[in-house]
Amino acid sequence: MKKENLIKGVIYGLISLVLVSLQPIFAVARPGDLDAYFFAATTCTMEALIFLPLFFFERRRIKKQNVNEPNDLLVKQLYGWKKHKILLVCIGIIFSVAQITFFLSYQLAGAINGSLAQQSLILFSLLFGYLINHEKVTKIQILFSFVLLVGLFIGITQLEFNIGDLDLFVIAGVLLMMFTTLIWSLAHTFTRSAFQSNELTPIFLVFVRNVLCSILLFGTYFIFFPLENLAFFLDPYYLFFIIIMGFLYGFDVLFWYSSLSHIQFSKASVLVAPMPILTAFFAFLILGVPFTIFHLVGAIIITISIIIIVIQGRNEKVVTEPDKIIS
Repeated sequence: MKKENLIKGVIYGLISLVLVSLQPIFAVARPGDLDAYFFAATTCTMEALIFLPLFFFERRRIKKQNVNEPNDLLVKQLYGWKKHKILLVCIGIIFSVAQITFFLSYQLAGAINGSLAQQSLILFSLLFGYLINHEKVTKIQILFSFVLLVGLFIGITQLEFNIGDLDLFVIAGVLLMMFTTLIWSLAHTFTRSAFQSNELTPIFLVFVRNVLCSILLFGTYFIFFPLENLAFFLDPYYLFFIIIMGFLYGFDVLFWYSSLSHIQFSKASVLVAPMPILTAFFAFLILGVPFTIFHLVGAIIITISIIIIVIQGRNEKVVTEPDKIIS
């Protein structure tokens, strides 16, 4: 690996880390009447707009290459998606639901607890990779999956064993976030074979996924909510949160893929693994949320567990999907 590529990959990965760590802060800080459904719809729309020029640039580049050097790989990249129409629709539905539950879970659990629970994504990725794609899971990965759950337990419960003293809203938010990571992982697992066969590209999938999510979410929003909520677009205060979340989410994914284009998945995953620690720092600094020793210990255990699981997967040549562990 060239030193220049390594430096670029690390820089892009660290930018992705900062952006993904800020998402929980604005998810929690948004105005109370800016509901999760509307927030999810606008976030997907903003992300689609960010990837729109990238989508056209990629298609144009592939078409130009195919004219100069026609080959089966380029044809697959251009038209392979047609074989996966049903899959793409299913992915759109899954991520529409996941985007809503993502914001609801942070609303209930808070920024720190939600970010800790979000790291459970790697556990479901291992599980579905083993069950569906028959990928090898090592004993060390299984061991540190349990260690990760211990870290999550410490951070969420603060080692408070009296159930009556636990905040049920926080517990509900944590479970909802784990459900969110579960369906994220399931969707990524099903798209993995299409990536490996070069019939879908990451940019194509991100763009199409968010277009479908936007259509589905806005198309159903006013079944449940009043038409007057369109006024959110006219209020600069609400518009700020809509734009900033779309910016954070969209550019986070963009810099993640930029990092992957320069360094290996395992190295990039290690870079973004400290997300709970950085989120806790931002939550304390911006929101004034107490950051306890139990949060810190839990976050450190989770971060170390993710790093070991990812590195062990690389050493055992486990195939990993191009989407990030923190999606």
